Amino acid sequence: MDLRRIKKLIELVQETGIAELEVRTGDEKIRIAQVASSSPASAPSHLEPATGIEPRQPHRTPEGSVMSAPMAGTFYRAPAPGEKPFVDVGDSVSAGDVLCIIESMKMMNRVESDFAGQIAEVLVDNGKPIESGAGLFRIV
Repeated sequence: MDLRRIKKLIELVQETGIAELEVRTGDEKIRIAQVASSSPASAPSHLEPATGIEPRQPHRTPEGSVMSAPMAGTFYRAPAPGEKPFVDVGDSVSAGDVLCIIESMKMMNRVESDFAGQIAEVLVDNGKPIESGAGLFRIV
């Protein structure tokens, strides 16, 4: 199943309010489920979807905004070991820029910035496990 089809299925679930969708194609199977939340939240911004993740809501503080993890997994600052990190402290970012990768269920999920600003702090060490909702970056 290609990434474009998976993205369209996720959009369908989000737009229609379907609680859960399961699709089987040959020997491939994908299940997309929305997790109910008590407050409105934005959609997760990553390239490869994972099932059962909660949408993240940026946490704004007087010192900037904290980008939080859309899912649990392992946090990676660079696309591959030994490569330059996606962002460093002091870098300017725009909404949609890739900030990091979270490996979850053997899938590499790119996390994109929800807003523009400057990276003030990286809150997680590279290669460390994180929980859904954990702060990743502080952006001012």
